[in-house]
Amino acid sequence: MPELPEVETIVNELRSSSLIGMEIIETKILWPGTISSLDPEEFIDQLVGQKILEINRRGKYIVFTLSKHTLFVHLRMTGKFTLCSSARLPFSHERVSLKFKDGRYLYYDDQRKFGKWLLLLHPEEKLASLGVEPLSPNFSLHVFKTILQASSQAIKPFLLNQQHIAGIGNIYVDEALWAAKIHPMQKACALTPSMIKKLFKAIPEVLKAGIENMGTSLGSKDANYFSVSGRRGDHQHQLKVFRRNGFFCPRCGTTIIKIKVAQRGTHICPTCQSI
Repeated sequence: MPELPEVETIVNELRSSSLIGMEIIETKILWPGTISSLDPEEFIDQLVGQKILEINRRGKYIVFTLSKHTLFVHLRMTGKFTLCSSARLPFSHERVSLKFKDGRYLYYDDQRKFGKWLLLLHPEEKLASLGVEPLSPNFSLHVFKTILQASSQAIKPFLLNQQHIAGIGNIYVDEALWAAKIHPMQKACALTPSMIKKLFKAIPEVLKAGIENMGTSLGSKDANYFSVSGRRGDHQHQLKVFRRNGFFCPRCGTTIIKIKVAQRGTHICPTCQSI
């Protein structure tokens, strides 16, 4: 699933593709289940004719600010965008396409069909439902301590909850917890001040590294993450623990293991991250 660094990479490429100011003149929906909250025909009627004013990221959402509405796109497991200078040949996993006034097309492909498009006239409630952005000035040590101390949940599922901190997923949670030497089953409210400081430092560090490396692409299949330009991420070569079970911990040399925490596959160093 694309997480904050992958979504940020996609947003950066969309922004740099001169889409700001472009008018949507045609929309096609090949999989109605992609559209959330509106009938597909109503969605098309409302979307066509609007211009893209801004493209941003909020958590794992790509947020298109339009002339009248705000369009939220969540890629879920296998969603991806491709921008083409002209119409392309039909693609088996194509779900939605947008045609712009300059003749270009933005295609949305989603092999597993879990992604969602949500068109809202008033986006405030949706935006407010998401937690603090870990790369924003709002993510302070004080804020982090406050939300941690209010929860008895294990730290990994706590961090995965998008109402607490927006954008972090399985990959970067495992990496941040390893960097901070914290076991993923440690209760959030039981973290020591030292642990909190280390984790507060680790979260933005692993996310920024992911962005610098254009995201993480796990494997070479079409279902894996690719940027808008079709480029695979490079951060998979920099991962310390995620999907590194059986390899040696780069810090202490202990064999990395895979466990389950809250039904999620989780990778840890049993020496560095003891509980």
